[in-house]
This record gives sequence, C-alpha cells and structure tokens, in this order.
Amino acid sequence: MSEDLTGVKVAILVMNGFEQAELVKPREALQQAGATSHVISAEPKEVKGWDKDHWGDTVPVDVPLNDADESEYDALLLPGGEENPQYLRKQPKAVEFARKFAEGRRPIAAICHGPLLLIDAGVLKGRRLTSFPGIQSELKNAGADWVDEEVVVDDFLVTSRKPEDIPAFNREMNRLFARVKKETGAGLHTD
Repeated sequence: MSEDLTGVKVAILVMNGFEQAELVKPREALQQAGATSHVISAEPKEVKGWDKDHWGDTVPVDVPLNDADESEYDALLLPGGEENPQYLRKQPKAVEFARKFAEGRRPIAAICHGPLLLIDAGVLKGRRLTSFPGIQSELKNAGADWVDEEVVVDDFLVTSRKPEDIPAFNREMNRLFARVKKETGAGLHTD
C-alpha cells in the first residue's frame, strides 16, 4: 500500500472475543504505512482473540479504556467478532469514545460486527455502510443504509463484511486515513 500514514495515531477499541484476523491484519497494514496503533480495552492487560471457530491469540492492551483519551487519536479501528462489540456496548466509555470520533468526523474503520458499537453511539442515521449480514437489521433499525458490498466508504466511515474482505478493507482504510491526514493535518500526534 502506497499511502503514507507516518505520524497518524490509531485507536483500536476491543474486548475479548474480537475476530483475530480483523485486528491483526488491519493493524499490520497500518504499521506498514507508518501509523502508530494502540489497543485500547477495558480488559486490564490483554485481550483474547477468536480465530474463525476457536479461541485465538492474546494481544497486549496498550492503553486501559479508563485512561484512554480519544482526542489523542487521529483514527479509530473497530474489529468485529460476535462477542467483542457486545462487550464494548456495555462500556459507557467505549460508546462515548466512538461517539466523539463520529461527531468530530474523524475516520472510523469498522468490520464485520464492529459497527454494532456505532449503534449505541447513535451515529448511524443516514450512513451508508456494510457489515456481517447477520446484523443488518440492527443497523437498518438505527437508521443506516445497509448494503451487501465488500467495502463501503461513506464520508469518514469505512466498513466491510468479513475476514475475506480484509484486503479491500485495508486498502480503503489506509486511503481514508491518508486523505484525512492530508486534508486536516492529522497525524501530528507524537508518542
């Protein structure tokens, strides 16, 4: 990928049960483009992934959710997995974190079940997006225009359906994050 994300700081918001490929592969794409990413979770030290049909690897938590300040990040990544967003939705700080990103029109990349958090944040009305097909009714009921496509970009939001869509998701995520960096000067955060 030719996008330059040097200096862009990405928050990855997850709980146990995230779909492993939907965190690991996008994070690798971000790092290859020069971005810095932090795993943020209400879990204190590590989160455990789900790898297709069994428990996967653990990933260290970089920043505890209670200590995370959304204003320190340029972009937000929401991996899927069936359990992950259900746990996130029960965390008021996670819901508020996502809401502030959307209200500030800062880029959000959500895949599979990841958009469920955005329902609770109240930011989907009128947004065109995709997701895992099994949650389309919830998204439509929240006012979203759901479509069955590999990847959808709507303003500051990029979404995909499943792990098989990750190459397209990564491409469009990096493009969106790079466009926002260029347009707004994002990426000026330092560690």
